[in-house]
Amino acid sequence: MTDWRTTIQDLLENSALRPLIFSRHRWVLIVIAVLLAIGVSVGGGWLIVEVGALPAMALLVAMGVALWMLCDIEIAYLGVIGIITLLPFASLPFSIGFKPTFLDLALLGLFAVWLLPYFLGEEQQFEATPVGALVLVFAVMAVGTFVAGLGHAALTVTLIRRFAETLLSLALFYLVVNTVRDVGRLGRLMRWLILGATGAAVLGIILYFLPDLLTIRILSALGRLGYPTGAGVLRYIRDDPSLMQRATSTSVDPNVLGSLLNVAIAMTVPQLFAKRPLLPRWMTVACLGVMGLCLGLTVSRGTMAAAALAVLCVSVLRYRKLLPWIAVAVLLVMVLPWTQAYIQHFVEGVQAQDLSMKMRLGEYKDAFILIGRYPWLGVGFAGAPDIDIYTAVASMYLTIAERMGLIGLAVFLAIAGTLLVRFWRWRKVAERVPDLEPLWYGIHAAIVGGLIAGLSDRYFFSLDFHHSVTLFWLIVGLATAAVQLAIAQNQKSLDVKRDA
Repeated sequence: MTDWRTTIQDLLENSALRPLIFSRHRWVLIVIAVLLAIGVSVGGGWLIVEVGALPAMALLVAMGVALWMLCDIEIAYLGVIGIITLLPFASLPFSIGFKPTFLDLALLGLFAVWLLPYFLGEEQQFEATPVGALVLVFAVMAVGTFVAGLGHAALTVTLIRRFAETLLSLALFYLVVNTVRDVGRLGRLMRWLILGATGAAVLGIILYFLPDLLTIRILSALGRLGYPTGAGVLRYIRDDPSLMQRATSTSVDPNVLGSLLNVAIAMTVPQLFAKRPLLPRWMTVACLGVMGLCLGLTVSRGTMAAAALAVLCVSVLRYRKLLPWIAVAVLLVMVLPWTQAYIQHFVEGVQAQDLSMKMRLGEYKDAFILIGRYPWLGVGFAGAPDIDIYTAVASMYLTIAERMGLIGLAVFLAIAGTLLVRFWRWRKVAERVPDLEPLWYGIHAAIVGGLIAGLSDRYFFSLDFHHSVTLFWLIVGLATAAVQLAIAQNQKSLDVKRDA
């Protein structure tokens, strides 16, 4: 009897809800319990009538998982990372004026766990950083340009929701910096990102090699969760079935899948040399092999080049033993018969010979026209004010310049520059901490991969790809948290020397 009571007591005391459970404001707990009981009863009955018993039961299970997330912030993190990597476009099967996505709900749960102690008046230390100050300026500018852009476009529920999701992703930076305060948690979150991306890659490979009709049937089954259905779920180069098929996994778009695998591969490579890797060495190699194969099957030239350059950078800076293996890999890609089609496709892109690259260059030209007309603050997030220009362009940097002007782009570049300067300044300190070093180089390699991919893809700053935006700011937050850990370690070393 004593054992299970002690176990429950330990769970409650270690729970993220501890400030609420043990708060002197017991009336808050009672009110929440009553409201939950009413909500489950009324909502459950309504759901059974509206969507059927099975979806209603699935939603109740999801609610149970959500409550579990509220009891442990790392479970909440796991929920967010799992959705980003495996079900990025999933939404509830019913509407409440709009259909909330799984990611929306998971993020709100994560923020609830983080903010609860603040609301209950418990003393909490808020970590402010130079990067955080710039992110705040960037967010304020985004709100300002959003409001200004409404002067030439209608305000819709979809626009409000998507912009709010972007702000939520930006706010995730502060949550990460203030909750990742030890190397153990940093490593666990990076492990989940690696495993989630590997899972997406495994799905992508399986769905790629299955018969087309079976793949269509499997992916179309996600239609109840807001995914596209029908033959269009299969993707090809230039959407031409006579050309190479492209892997998508559950990411809908092959370039979106490529952007995930790009940063995950860069994050994983330093684990090959870690004294205590996040995963067994053989599993790390397997993850890299699976993600590399799937990245190749996406035929996403921009993300493949970004991943290769990020790995090359981290190899030159720290892990030079990897350079001969990189040379061997490049040689094999150049000479193997079944890679020649990929090489030709890549060369055509570099030389701007194929239709895709010609269309992309046309987008860049039109983007510069728009930026030339509205250089300083852009046109906002609602659309272009002139009938002869548009805001869709395959570049994160040009997208920012279009929507937030050159000033907004300058602030974003300042964020990126500050991240890289802080990486370079504190790298020697990180190298003296065996558990931190591979995490340090891995998370910053992911930043480099994302920044390079942003030259030819917009996914890390797009209202249409909330999960990609969330992934980017999650990585920025983890990189900043890693720097704060290095600074704390340096201060601890100085204190020890001074005391000695």
